[in-house]
Amino acid sequence: MRRRDEGSVTVEAALGMAGMTVMTVLLLASLVAMVGQLRCTDAAGEAARLLARGRPQEAAAAVDQIAPSGANLTYEQVGDRFTVRVTALPAGDLLPAVHLKATAYAVAEPKTEVANAPG
Repeated sequence: MRRRDEGSVTVEAALGMAGMTVMTVLLLASLVAMVGQLRCTDAAGEAARLLARGRPQEAAAAVDQIAPSGANLTYEQVGDRFTVRVTALPAGDLLPAVHLKATAYAVAEPKTEVANAPG
């Protein structure tokens, strides 16, 4: 019967723990990105509805409140149709290669005018 070297068990345990740590960090980072994407989608939808009602300042405030911090709101109006885009980075610089973005569309309510850009 061959006896196992105690040093190799320690190295295997250390590598296993390091691997589990990396996987946990990646799982948490992906969860943060997923939640951030949902928040961007919700913010874009709410901003589109508010712009369609002629409330650009409230649309900007809604994005500031709903979307991840540092999110940007841009919109384009063509005729009575609004295209709203919300972009952000998940959790600041946690995942620098990931860019969150959401787009929403809305049609202006009758007799609604938007004179000023949000912000």
